[in-house]
This record gives sequence, C-alpha cells and structure tokens, in this order.
Amino acid sequence: MTRPTSRDVATAAGVSQATVSLVLGDKWRGRVSERTAAHVRDTAAGLGYRPNLAARNLRLGSTRTALLVVPALTNEFFARVYTGAARVAAAHGFGVVLYPSPDGTGPARDPFASARAALDGVIASSMAAHTLEALGGDALPLVMLDSDPTSTTAAAHVNLAMADGMRQVAEHLLRNGHRRFLHLASAVDSWTFHVRAEALSALLSPHAELRTVRAPLTVHGARTAAENALAPSPGRPTAIVCDDDILAAGACKAARRLGLRIPEDLSVTGFDDLALATAVEPELTTVRLPAEHVGEHGMTALLTVLDGAPWNAPDLPVHLVVRDSTGPAPATTP
Repeated sequence: MTRPTSRDVATAAGVSQATVSLVLGDKWRGRVSERTAAHVRDTAAGLGYRPNLAARNLRLGSTRTALLVVPALTNEFFARVYTGAARVAAAHGFGVVLYPSPDGTGPARDPFASARAALDGVIASSMAAHTLEALGGDALPLVMLDSDPTSTTAAAHVNLAMADGMRQVAEHLLRNGHRRFLHLASAVDSWTFHVRAEALSALLSPHAELRTVRAPLTVHGARTAAENALAPSPGRPTAIVCDDDILAAGACKAARRLGLRIPEDLSVTGFDDLALATAVEPELTTVRLPAEHVGEHGMTALLTVLDGAPWNAPDLPVHLVVRDSTGPAPATTP
C-alpha cells in the first residue's frame, strides 16, 4: 500500500499543500482558521498520513534525537529512566539514543564522529558525568539527572528528594530504638551519594552513633565491607543504612555469614526499590525512587530548553517502603 503524502492530504481536504504544511508543522496559528486546521488534521489521520521526519529534520537542521548517558544498562534503575525518557520523546517525535559508559562511571569512547552533528541534546546521570568529556558534546543543551543544582554546566537539572529519603530512613530506625548505625556508602564519587551521606550524618548526630564504610556497587564488594564492619566487637551496629539496594543485598549476606538474624539482631535498609528488594529474604525496607518519572522529567526538561524556555521544577518526591528487613533494636547487643 502506497504511503499517503502531504499532497494526498491536501487533495482530500480540499486545501493547498502549503496549508497542509502549515497545519502539520504546527505553524498555522494566525494564518489558518482553527476549523480548517482541525479539518486538515482529521483528514491526515483518516488517511493514515505520517510525516517524513528525516526530510523535515534536514530542512530544520535538527535530528530530533537526544542522547541519554547512564553508568550501565545492568542497573535496573537506569533501564527504567530510559523507559520514561523514551515515552515522552516518542510523544514529541523524538528518538532517544541510550549510551552506557563502558566502565560504569569513567570516560568512554565517542560513539559519534561529531556528537553535535548527530544530536539535539544530552540527558546525563551524574554518575556518568565524566563520559560527557569524551563525547565532546559540551556545546549541546545538557540536562543533568540527580546532580548538583548549583552547577552552571547544565541547562536544567532533574533531581530526586534524596535528603528527604534519608530523613525517612533515619526517623523510621530511630523510632524503632536504634542508636548505633553503620552507613554502607557507595564508593562512587557522585553528588547524589554525597547528599545521602551528609543528610544521614546531620539527622543522626544528635541522637546516635554513626560509622561510615564505603563499598563498590556490587553485592560481593558490599558483603565483604559489611562483614568486616560487623565483626564481633563492643558496640556493634544494630542498623545498616545502605546507599543502594545492591549494597543492602550484600549487607544481608554478610549478616547471615556472621550468624546475625534480620531484623531481630540487625536491621537493614536500602535505596531505589529495585526488583531485588522483594527477591531477598526478608524483603527489604527501602526508599522507592520513581525512576521512570526521572526519565520523563529529564526529556521534558530537554524539550523545554530546546524551546528556549527555562526549566523550573521541584525535586521529585521519594518515599520509604517498610518491609521485614527492619524492626525494633535488640534489647542487648555485643
């Protein structure tokens, strides 16, 4: 079946091809009546007309393509960010190229001969920020996800209320009587993890003891770090606050190896609410992060910037999901 053209739409609607171009290019206001514009759109839809985006983009000097830079595809959180971004992009005739940094957080090879020629803008996680230097796309409009809002490098920022997430964790554990805490912190040098550490320290310092141990974002690395930190000693922590569900899974494995029961002897919390959170036993108390909304807001922010408008939006809310990995502090601890 032959694909209908703008000329076919013009003939069927009884208008000129120029009128069809104005209406379907969304430039009809003040030049074509609303009634005619609606008639043209209805006719185009009835014929199954789809614009030739490649030809239009060549005329406009735009590829209508955004690059989403993430640390790794193996992390479920970033897969969901992509889903949200792609949904909004598709609704606006944009495509999203997903580019994971090969080394997780370090510089990567440029996948384009010229990023500026191939893209209209970039959306990047702060955890993969160094990759931007290798891409050479610093002249492109940039939206940063989960990054320092005071930075002037990006045209817009989309952030989660991370400090509030830590507040919810701390208050939950304090209400359960915990006063000795271990913060199993991510070893990744990223703004989002610095915010979590600062918030937790500020919240607990008047009320409880806090020790911080850093670990790579792997179950094995987290298990090793937690096992060493939980070795029998005076004043062993009764609660572990983890920067990520993956770290929390490692902490749970460490507890089992040491013969500690969760949550009777030790409470464990995570961050993200990945599928992993309900796969472990007991299921994990964690802070749910709306990953798809992050992607949706990231793409919306980029579209706003490309339209020449400022982007101003509050941090996306997060909330604590309480499950069985947390409970009252034990009456006596070593």
